[in-house]
Amino acid sequence: MNIGLYFGSFNPVHNGHLVIAGYLAEFSDLDQVWLVVSPHNPLKPAGSLLQDYHRYHLVERGIGSYKKLKASKIEFGLPRPSYTVVTLAYLQEKYPAYRFSVIMGSDSLESLHKWKDYGLILENHAVYVYPRPLHDGGQFKDHPSVKWVDAPLMEISSSFIRKAIREGKDVRFMMPESVSDYIDEMNFYRK
Repeated sequence: MNIGLYFGSFNPVHNGHLVIAGYLAEFSDLDQVWLVVSPHNPLKPAGSLLQDYHRYHLVERGIGSYKKLKASKIEFGLPRPSYTVVTLAYLQEKYPAYRFSVIMGSDSLESLHKWKDYGLILENHAVYVYPRPLHDGGQFKDHPSVKWVDAPLMEISSSFIRKAIREGKDVRFMMPESVSDYIDEMNFYRK
């Protein structure tokens, strides 16, 4: 089974994240896409970052019963700070029959050289890249491990949603209803 790992803080998960994940699950050779919720880095101020399990729960609610997507909290139990190369090694050991690939935007591909042991990632895993405006992927755009996907782009960001909620705006249509309802119920991002 080929699993695509889509890492993020998902603070909160929104339709842009889910469109990309769903597109890759349906229109690529990936069998499933796992949305890997990254834990809070204790060296950084928390700011408006919800607690890990709240963000994980929002991803679960956003996915609902769709079987090709899965919420993952795998990094919650790994050493911090989280490094993608460590997570990949752990998952490969835990699920030896699975093949793991990484999903990222072309903006992240441009900065891949800053990631811990990025060469091992490129050597051992496919990297599925969706385009981001004004980012061509940089030095790795033609790397043999890089697979470009023409996923639809939605100009929505979690930071925009958080700011809008703080300002009392109604942004329910930018997220699955179950996510928006839980944010309202828990009074997240208001202050």
